[in-house]
Amino acid sequence: MPGRRADRIQACRCGGSAIAAETFMNNVGSGMEHYVQTTWATSVVNKLRGTWIHHVFNRIRGIKRSLMRRSEGEDILLQKYVRVHGKHPDLTNPQKFTEKLFCRMISLNRKNNDQYTQLTDKYTARAYVSSEVGTEHLIKLLWHGEDPSAIPFDILPAEYVIKTNHACRQVIVVKGRVDRNEIINRLAVWLKRNHYWSNREYQYYHIKPRVMIEGYLRNQDGSGPLDYRFWCFQGIPEVIQVDNHAHDINPFFDTQWNQLDLYYREGVSRPPIAKPNNFEQMMFIASRLSAGFDFVRVDLYNIDGKIYFGELTFTPVAGGLKLRPEGWDLKLGEKWQILSKKPTVRNFT
Repeated sequence: MPGRRADRIQACRCGGSAIAAETFMNNVGSGMEHYVQTTWATSVVNKLRGTWIHHVFNRIRGIKRSLMRRSEGEDILLQKYVRVHGKHPDLTNPQKFTEKLFCRMISLNRKNNDQYTQLTDKYTARAYVSSEVGTEHLIKLLWHGEDPSAIPFDILPAEYVIKTNHACRQVIVVKGRVDRNEIINRLAVWLKRNHYWSNREYQYYHIKPRVMIEGYLRNQDGSGPLDYRFWCFQGIPEVIQVDNHAHDINPFFDTQWNQLDLYYREGVSRPPIAKPNNFEQMMFIASRLSAGFDFVRVDLYNIDGKIYFGELTFTPVAGGLKLRPEGWDLKLGEKWQILSKKPTVRNFT
């Protein structure tokens, strides 16, 4: 046992080096968003790209990730919690929202939940939404496919939104004429990435990447839509976060639309937002889509009273959030009654 403990301590101390090495390999490979900001590394990557060494690194990376994914993923998640909160999570008897969130992420990293994968996939989730609340709450799907070069640009409207189904914040808003090749090339890069490796959210691991093109939503005054994010516990919305496309606001409201002191983004505004039209219907839709889940965030749009589904989120901000004031972490944690088995504690100190 002492030897195993020493090994675990050494593994934690060497974690930074392991991550740095993986970061370098990611750059040599198909491209993760993490990169080494040094001149020599950039030069080496550019020289090796497309060579046999590039393919060897890709192969080694694939084998390494397959063998070490679970253990390394769990270590990275635990290190992330410590980095955000400055202390280790209580996984034996989690009380706080963020502790329960990491319990979920660790459990998924050990054994995937196929339903979470289906509902995290922005394309396959449409079938669930249609069956639960009706197709009228789905944004019009103009095209979808796995080959960006097959996008029928000539028959698309002047305004539309391009996104991928398997990741976060991979969105292109099109208004008017665009550089088609630039869009195709950017999408081709996105489709090669497995979003799991960004933050170890395993519900993304098995999603088959595809491109989705949806109609552009705008209010009558020409403004873009706000994103109403309902934090739901066993089918009951408890708080509503309002966001915009720039992600530079962070107000929260209760179900009576009283603004709360809750937030998690530092240095952004928390402006008062008018209660949306048909708010009670939004509450019903969020409740219906979240039924049966101990926690899920239901994202909806409201265009002059017309309600559209955005997405279902099982691990908000990939766990990288610190609720403020601190009391909210416990308050929302009390709302979360974990239905699935909690992960057992690993000795990572």
